[in-house]
Amino acid sequence: MISDVERLHRSNYVLITTFRRDGTPVPTPVWAARDGDELIIWTRSEAGKVKRIRRSPRVELSECDARGRPRGEPVTGTARILDAEGTERGRRVLTRKYGLTGRIVIGSSKRFRGAHGSLCLAITVTARKQAPQAG
Repeated sequence: MISDVERLHRSNYVLITTFRRDGTPVPTPVWAARDGDELIIWTRSEAGKVKRIRRSPRVELSECDARGRPRGEPVTGTARILDAEGTERGRRVLTRKYGLTGRIVIGSSKRFRGAHGSLCLAITVTARKQAPQAG
């Protein structure tokens, strides 16, 4: 049986759900790639998910299609924002997975937004999400 991190890595898109202050979930489809026991996600530095993760690192993840329709069993995790060195490593990990498309998209973002216009998140999967109990 493959690990949850490997299962998510094999998906072209991963649905990351972050949570607003009031607990409202905010799902977003993203690219993700495995780096050891963590999943790396690349995003704009000013994205809402970054602000929400700064407040609370709790996230949920599942495989999804490009439009964010979930496919697969969700898991919970803890996200951390990587520093400049970690972000560079994350960009390399993602471009290895996504090939030419990854190099073009990530490279263009770096060129047009600058070195600090995007960043990477590292996510540690903590558990499978429990289904609500009937009762």
